[in-house]
This record gives sequence, structure tokens and C-alpha cells, in this order.
Amino acid sequence: MKQVKIAFMALLLIVSYGTTNAQDTQNPWLLTFGANAIDVKGGDSDITIGPKMSLGRYLGKGFSLELAGAVNEISRPWGTGADATFVGIDLNAKYALNNAFGKSGWFDPFLYVGGGENWVGAENGLGFNAGAGINAWFNDHVGINVTGGYKKVNTPTDFEMMQYSAGLTWKFGGAKAKDVSEELSDKDGDGVADCRDECPDVAGLAMFHGCPDTDGDGIPDKMDKCPDVFGLKILQGCPDRDGDGTADKDDACPDVFGPKTNAGCPFKDTDGDGVIDLIDRCVTVKGPASNYGCPVLPTVEIMNELNQYGRTILFDYDKWSFKKESYATLEPMTTIFKEYPDADFIIEGHTDSDGSDAYNQVLSEKRANAVRDYFVTNGINPNRLTTKAFGESRPVDTNATAAGKANNRRTEVKLAE
Repeated sequence: MKQVKIAFMALLLIVSYGTTNAQDTQNPWLLTFGANAIDVKGGDSDITIGPKMSLGRYLGKGFSLELAGAVNEISRPWGTGADATFVGIDLNAKYALNNAFGKSGWFDPFLYVGGGENWVGAENGLGFNAGAGINAWFNDHVGINVTGGYKKVNTPTDFEMMQYSAGLTWKFGGAKAKDVSEELSDKDGDGVADCRDECPDVAGLAMFHGCPDTDGDGIPDKMDKCPDVFGLKILQGCPDRDGDGTADKDDACPDVFGPKTNAGCPFKDTDGDGVIDLIDRCVTVKGPASNYGCPVLPTVEIMNELNQYGRTILFDYDKWSFKKESYATLEPMTTIFKEYPDADFIIEGHTDSDGSDAYNQVLSEKRANAVRDYFVTNGINPNRLTTKAFGESRPVDTNATAAGKANNRRTEVKLAE
């Protein structure tokens, strides 16, 4: 069988040097006479050559039907001692590849698939076959056919085989040849004869078989979804001003880059934190992507720690300047503020009851502002800090003892809403 395969490939190469035309509506019938060879899978049969004949009818758009018959010999089928005659009659659907890839004149490759009835000696059964082949045309009617394919036969013992064939083929049944003047007519005056012009009523370019390319983008108008505007081949001739891969005609934001999944528009990010609203759990407040767009706020434990520090901020007597030991408290508070850049804080000032209400109110304001100013000087954004003063109006302990008054003279820190 190796010699048959080599011969089959050699014949394919030989027929690739012909010169004329393929089957079409002008010659819809195709008659082929030739020989076939079969190779049974897993068998020990000798290779024999038998006749093959087929008759085909072109249907249009590259499709045709073919009725094919072949005869051959199978030696010792199924391990028996007697030879048997193989006969196959198949009805195949064929598709001319030139219809998909463009006409190539004499070179006419095709695919086929079909089925039919098969006989091996006295046994018979249905079969399935599929394969490919080439018609190489010497002129408008005569050529060489080479075919190779797979066949599965369902007889009492199913078997598979490869079948190869070659022969002479004739196409006929076409209309009367056109007059020379008709062949050379060119209604649209584009230099492409009407018989070859795919757009005979509109002047076009030879490279597009007589069809125009109005916008000059290299895509003929009949295939161009935006024929009047220069565009990209990947977008079927339509432009894409913002280069986001969505054609301008389909782009809701043609001048702004955006994903196709959002109609060519960028996803909305109301708070500008780089997390789109679609997945932002805090749409109007900035926050990192690691926290789904929400600000990272200090926990209750952290706030308690800040207030413990705040209660130990000491001021000079009757002033708003810090005692030296207060800096050991203010520094760790600054560090905590920096660890939570998305959080805003309220700094509250409180006093004991010594002095008048009005005096204590002013003193608490100045002390709260002094704390805020320290944090700002040490790198905290002033927009994150708000001060409130309550004077002696909110004591947390009695003002009747020195210890109670010390507790009431305090600075508290709260999260801003």
C-alpha cells in the first residue's frame, strides 16, 4: 500500500501544473472515469486496482452532488480463505474550496462527505465516507481527477479503509459560449470586463474584481461596514478614533478609551480612587482597591489607644503650650494618623471647672488647636483634622478633687463621620 500512497501524492504534484478552469454553472455536469485502489485497515489483502465512475451535478455556491460507483477485490476478507468482490455505490456532497478562497482557474480542490451501500461478496451494509480531491483542468471541459478518502463499512464484520482514485473528468451541459463582444463589454468603464466584474454597474478596481473602495481603506465597499469613512481591516473598514478596539459607530464614547464590555466607555469612578463604581463598595468615598474602594478606618481598639494618649497630653499652667513630656505622647499619635490616611479625625478640647465658663471655653479651643497644629506640622493633612472645644461643659470626673480635675483636663480624638 505504501507504493499506492506514494503514487497518489506524486499524481497530486503532477496535476498542480495545469492551465484552465473549474466547474461552475456554465458546465454543471461532471462525468469521471478512472481507477481506484483500497487499503483495508488491519487487513492483509494484496492491493488491486479496479474501475471507478462518477456523475456529478453542480448546485451553486460551490456545492454539488455526486453519485459514484467503484469495484475492487478484497483478498481473504475477515480471515476467510476466499477472495471477495467489493462494490461500493455512494452519494456524496462536495464543496469546491475555490468558492471560499477565490477562483484559481485550472486548480479546483474540493472536500466531500457522503454515504452509500457496499457489498463484500454476498454480504452488504451501509457505509460512510469523507475525503478530499483535486480537479486539474486542461481546458474548459477536460481535466484530471485525483481523490483520496476514508470509508467505514458496516457489514456483518465492520471494517475501515482508505480509498484512492484517479481518472479523466469531463464537464458539460453549459450554455452556448458568449459572443466575443459580450465577453469584452464593460458597462461601468472600469477596465474590468462585465463577465469578470463582480460589480458590473459601478466603476471599481481590478484588485477588487471591479468593485469600488470609496474610502480608500483597502476594503471593497461590499465588504466595508463603513464604506464612506477610512477604517481598519480588523473592524471591517470602520474607524476607531480612541483606539480601544470598538468601532466608532458602536462606541458610546468614541473619543475616550474604554473597554468593549462597557460600549467603549471607561467605567465610572465617582470618587476617583481608581476602583470603578461597579465594584466599589464606597462609591463616594476614596479607598484602596485592597479594601474594595472603601477607606481603611481605625478600629475601636486603635481609637481607645489614641484617647489614652490624648488624656496624657499636658499643657503649661493656664496656657496652651505643651509640657516637655507631652511630646512622647504626641509622636505615637502622629504615627497612628499616618497609618490611616483615609480617616478624618475630630480633636476635642476639655478643661476643669477652675475659672469662668467663658475663659475655659477659649482655653479649650486654643489647646485643641495647638494639638491640631502639631499634627499638621508633622505631616498630617489639615483637611483631615477638625477641632471642637467644650470648655468645662463635659466633665468625665468630679471637679471637687485634684485627681478629678486632672481627668477633666483632657484631649479626646474621635472619627469624623
